[in-house]
Amino acid sequence: MNFAYRTTLSNVDPRFVAGDPAAWASDFGYALDRVAIRLDNRSNDELRDQALNHPDPAMREQALFEYADRDHGDAIELLAEAIRNDRDRQVRWDALWAVEKLGGPEAVATLQTFLKDSDPEIAEWSKLFISELQTGDPAFDGRAGRFTPGRTFDETIFLLIHCDLYVRLDDSNQHWGKISLAPQGLARIYGQAHACPNVATREKQLVIAKTIEGLHADGSPHVDNYLFRGFTDRTRRDRGNFFFESLVPRPFFKSGRADDPSAGVREANIGFARYGTWHLEPQFKVHDEWAIRYVRGRFQGWGHVNLARIAGQPLEQILTPGNGVLSTLHDPEVGPMTNAFILGTFKGKLNDWDGDGVIDLNSRDVYSTVDGEIDTDQDGIPDQPGLTCCDWTTQQRLP
Repeated sequence: MNFAYRTTLSNVDPRFVAGDPAAWASDFGYALDRVAIRLDNRSNDELRDQALNHPDPAMREQALFEYADRDHGDAIELLAEAIRNDRDRQVRWDALWAVEKLGGPEAVATLQTFLKDSDPEIAEWSKLFISELQTGDPAFDGRAGRFTPGRTFDETIFLLIHCDLYVRLDDSNQHWGKISLAPQGLARIYGQAHACPNVATREKQLVIAKTIEGLHADGSPHVDNYLFRGFTDRTRRDRGNFFFESLVPRPFFKSGRADDPSAGVREANIGFARYGTWHLEPQFKVHDEWAIRYVRGRFQGWGHVNLARIAGQPLEQILTPGNGVLSTLHDPEVGPMTNAFILGTFKGKLNDWDGDGVIDLNSRDVYSTVDGEIDTDQDGIPDQPGLTCCDWTTQQRLP
């Protein structure tokens, strides 16, 4: 737990610093983080070099997040150098998030240097993170927003997701490994996610629409949609606090690789949970209601990591499309193969995607109906009723 982050808030939640340990020491991820060994065995020098010089932006970002997770004294300095100089826009804003995660006065001072960045999204993320560190709430710039009528979803919010996989290394339950996935690395393996709410139903359900690029031989995206349902607290008009769960049928690939049936396939119901807060923007109206401008929260679930297959492999060969599968403990075949506890945080805000100076509310391409069924032409009608994930039997997987 990073106390530096939480103690910058004006009103510190006492459960993080004192009180009943059942409220904080019982956190399973916290317990695992104290005992797990790092499965990324690169040296600090290698991480610093790759964070700035690796040709693959996802690998640069992965090195940045791994170095920050090790909490070295010069981590914010390295992140700031990447934010100033990296050629990839997402590496820059994800690195800003890593600065916020480290927290403290140095983080605030560093974020302030990017408030006037030439990229308005970098500037707004900086403003947002500073406000969160100082007040607990986000802040935004004054750009106008654009809603496009006739699309399936009222909003399509691009999500940044940082994930820790805690892997049980043997059956003794005494040896655990940790893989920390930066947002682009996670998106490459499990898919880039968009939160897709509609105003009329957002307090009780939404779709997380994911696509994995580079998995299908024909170049088409691998679509993987999750319908979440739950409760939302609306005691404040400007936000909603939510807890949502998903339970969807999925083919479980025993190889540990999506669309790879070489070790067998089992149909199972996969569950996942996400919880957090969305913040509304009074200036953005959708059907006479305030739109969600920003969402943040946590998620957790189960996974299967094929340790025998990835052992000794360089990270470039591990961070590949579909090279990891979600799992469940509630299946007689899949349960015993489940060896990873997946825990992480997510953030997403509306962005200007076409560079015209206007925030786009629902312009992103997502291939889902309101119920999570695949809809490749985005006409609101499912390609095949009930199908929420690409049919692996009709697709050829890239090697």
